[in-house]
Amino acid sequence: MSKVFFAAGLLVSALTLAACNRNPLLVKRSQCPAVAVPAYAGSVTRFDPAESRNADAIDVAAQLVNVSGQCIEGAEQLVSNISFTVTAQRRQAGEAREVYLPLFVALVQGGNVLVSKQQTGVMLRFAEGQLRAEASGGARADVQRSATTLPADVQEKLTQRRRPNRQESLVDPMANPQVRAAVRAATFEVLVGFQLDDPSLAYNVGK
Repeated sequence: MSKVFFAAGLLVSALTLAACNRNPLLVKRSQCPAVAVPAYAGSVTRFDPAESRNADAIDVAAQLVNVSGQCIEGAEQLVSNISFTVTAQRRQAGEAREVYLPLFVALVQGGNVLVSKQQTGVMLRFAEGQLRAEASGGARADVQRSATTLPADVQEKLTQRRRPNRQESLVDPMANPQVRAAVRAATFEVLVGFQLDDPSLAYNVGK
């Protein structure tokens, strides 16, 4: 299993979006980043010959499955262990064969800011006479808890008690641009996908 290690000092801060414990609509956000596969990056198709895009020229087709993250919360650090599986099928069940597929693991802030990106990959081993192969991989994100805390004034706006007889209680604190920006800055995702060249990406988009 290949591993990628992050020590970026990042993760989303735990914050309470409702005011008091009596509120049945109390909502909490996890300190750990969401784990996802970007659009069009969850599969890869290799052709033989490489320039062909005909169905009968497909050599190997692979997919990312079972992508998940497990968060371990320590006193000073948060550790997210990311795991994933690649399943693949080749066109012909011939001799034993190995196929290496490159992947990336990226840490993204606020939905659109790339914080860091590491390349990894998996080696698929097709046994003799077998059409299918499978391989697993993973990554780890280590984060300081001190980097996950929202500014005190933003925390106060999000958690202050809402009184129905006050005008400000009718306004969603997330409507405040400063609050929204602070929350976005504290929101992170770990994205896992195949490292695609332009033709492979175009093929996925057009499928």
